[in-house]
Amino acid sequence: MKKTFQRMCVLVCVGALGACATSSPDVISRQDAQVAAQVQDGVIITIRPVTVDGSQTGMGAAAGGVVGAMVGSGGSSIQREKTSLGILAGVAGAVAGNAIERMTTKEEAFEIIVQLRNGDRRAIVQAKGSETLLAGDAVIIVTSGNKVRVTRAPR
Repeated sequence: MKKTFQRMCVLVCVGALGACATSSPDVISRQDAQVAAQVQDGVIITIRPVTVDGSQTGMGAAAGGVVGAMVGSGGSSIQREKTSLGILAGVAGAVAGNAIERMTTKEEAFEIIVQLRNGDRRAIVQAKGSETLLAGDAVIIVTSGNKVRVTRAPR
């Protein structure tokens, strides 16, 4: 029973980390739906691949610490050993959980430099989406609140 509960905790933690937010231009948040956005026309000057570093919200460390402490405290029949092992396993779990969160939230992205019609330039970093954008492409920059995305201009 105890091992089943521990496995369930691990699965819940992994699932929670997998559900973290994305910066994909193909995913629109509920708050941005049915909201008027500003649109600017431009042309891509350069585009290069970059990696957006993963986040460390503390959720991975907290989940890993709890799971580690539960797993570590279950191995001995002596209370002092249970406590010591639980603390050590909790710390190790927190470190592992933090690393897992960082790795699972890391995204491959593009830095896109766009020249607007008025001559201004904008640099936007966005995750890879379903569109293939290239230097010289006519694009639109869609700004909604503090979020920006670049998409190919309609022909």
